[in-house]
Amino acid sequence: MSHSEDLHKRRTAAVARGVSSMVQSYVDYAAGGTLTDVDGREWVDMAAGIAVTSVGNASPKVVAAVQRQVERFTHTCFMIAPYESYVAVCEQLNALTPGAFEKRSALFNSGAEAVENAVKIARHATGRRAVVVFDHAYHGRTNLTMALTAKNMPYKQGFGPFAGEIYRVPMSYPFRDGLAGPDAAALAINMIEKQVGADQVAAVLIEPIQGEGGFVVPAPGFLSSLAAWSKAHGALFIADEIQTGFCRTGDWFASPHESVEPDIITTAKGIAGGLPLAGVTGRAEVMDAVHPSGLGGTYGGNPIACAAALATIDTMRELDLSAAARRIESVMVPRLRELQQSHPFIGDVRGRGAMLAIEIVVPESASPGTMTAERGYGRGAPLGATPDPARTSEIQRRAHEAGLLLLTCGTYGNVIRFLPPLVMDDPTLQRALTMLESAL
Repeated sequence: MSHSEDLHKRRTAAVARGVSSMVQSYVDYAAGGTLTDVDGREWVDMAAGIAVTSVGNASPKVVAAVQRQVERFTHTCFMIAPYESYVAVCEQLNALTPGAFEKRSALFNSGAEAVENAVKIARHATGRRAVVVFDHAYHGRTNLTMALTAKNMPYKQGFGPFAGEIYRVPMSYPFRDGLAGPDAAALAINMIEKQVGADQVAAVLIEPIQGEGGFVVPAPGFLSSLAAWSKAHGALFIADEIQTGFCRTGDWFASPHESVEPDIITTAKGIAGGLPLAGVTGRAEVMDAVHPSGLGGTYGGNPIACAAALATIDTMRELDLSAAARRIESVMVPRLRELQQSHPFIGDVRGRGAMLAIEIVVPESASPGTMTAERGYGRGAPLGATPDPARTSEIQRRAHEAGLLLLTCGTYGNVIRFLPPLVMDDPTLQRALTMLESAL
């Protein structure tokens, strides 16, 4: 019996069934763009812990910073006895996030916790209750964020009732709706005004590029139209940049790609090199609207995670990982488009930077049309191109057998996403693409 098989037996007897894992190999160590399991098998990592280890696993600066902090103190609770690193992370977030206005930040443990607090802040600051979210959205697994999330299985099935005053409207999905961004926004805005009421909306909450929902990149003008509407009607525009943030899309954040300055932005995942940390950053007058002690949590902004975050941000600057994400895009997209030409079940190629995806459909249901993706990656498809989740799962399974760690996503379970560490070198990236081609 292999070490992984032995561990899997122990896991089955000890870990709750609801916590699943994609593969049954158990990691021993990881570096750069690869993982090695306890049996010595190497995997090319196109997941990065779901966009977390952007600076690579065991990044030297992060390791050194964590070691130094552990030796000094591990926890005091910032609400009890504060420390400099929490303040320094907030300063960095205020400086790095889009928007040329005064900002404040607060730190938490996870992306879902950040989103929950962003909604709390928006409701408190506006005195309103309604929150608008979008088809295909994913915002977390807590009770409120399950209500914000669109997909039922596996995220919401059997866990209700959920928090109220959440309203869902259509998302711009160029591959499936073929609409220009302002036209798609007009549909969403009409629904908000007719079914919710503009003066009832506390916040419009959206991922600039959707994550779990299928790496959906809205058509140009969609985000900016929604942001303009929000501003005109006193609603706050919240960008959930938990998966898109920290150089992933070729810039520090994804909102500037659409010239959008969110009132509030949530961050997590890539912020701290693998340690649990999240942030909410927003306009000073909005963030400061909440009364003292209205925000917080025992572990939020833990000093070890803050030390890791400061080292992660330093590494991103030093290595220019925004440029690295653009380089990854320049390597991957031509290969993915070549694969699309030879595999008719690849309906769409989309994404930005090192946040890329292919959508798998039944070949006969997708016919070439006008290019609808902003950057010209997609061929376009009619509404109703049939998703093929079974083929998607089989591609993923074959990739795993070959040593390529791939993630799927999408409301229909038919999207393969690529989230390599931003430090992955070209030879490893090409090896991953060759294994993907074999799996296809």
